[in-house]
Parts: sequence; C-alpha cells; structure tokens
Amino acid sequence: MKFTERFQLETQGITLSSAELSVYLAEEGVIDPETEYSPSSNVDKRNIYSAALSVLNSIANNPSLMKTYKSDDITISDFADSLQNRIDQLERKIRMMAVTDDTNSNSSTFMLFNS
Repeated sequence: MKFTERFQLETQGITLSSAELSVYLAEEGVIDPETEYSPSSNVDKRNIYSAALSVLNSIANNPSLMKTYKSDDITISDFADSLQNRIDQLERKIRMMAVTDDTNSNSSTFMLFNS
C-alpha cells in the first residue's frame, strides 16, 4: 500500500485532489507519496495521522461548514463539535506514539529503585 492510499483511508469521505494529498503528505515529511507505507513503522503512522490532522484543521478553518443544515426531517448539527472531538483524538494519538522506530530504545521504560 502506498502513502497516498493509506492517507485516503484515514480521510475517507473527504475529497482531495492528488496534488492536495501530496502537499499534505509533503508537509509531514513524506517526500514521495507513491512510496510504500509500512504499517509497522511508527514514523510512517505518525506522518499519516499528522497529515490527516492537517486536513481536519483545514476543514475547521472553513466557517461555512460550521453551520447547522436542515433537510426535510433531518437536522445536521454539532459538526464543529464532532470535528473538534476528532481533532483532539488525533492529537492525543500522535502525542502518545513513539517518535522513532528504534525498538532497542528504553526511553519508554521507567524504573524506580530504593536506595
């Protein structure tokens, strides 16, 4: 699976051109969006989630999308709240991820010794 395909999975329902996809991925450090995505790589996952977060932030910057829509008997409201909740979830997920793919690092280990 390529980076662009994985990015499209993460942003389902949001229509972006291939140029826009490339820009969002490039801003997160993915030089060639047609390279293979490695699901076991924390760096690759972090790049995808960060790019998806950028897309959501771009959507949140469009005030015309934040209004309530009513169609016949259906009302679509709280879009801004739902969007902000998803942004918060992604930010939390990114903060909790390891920054590198180094499996030999003991940076996540905490030991307390009594002396």
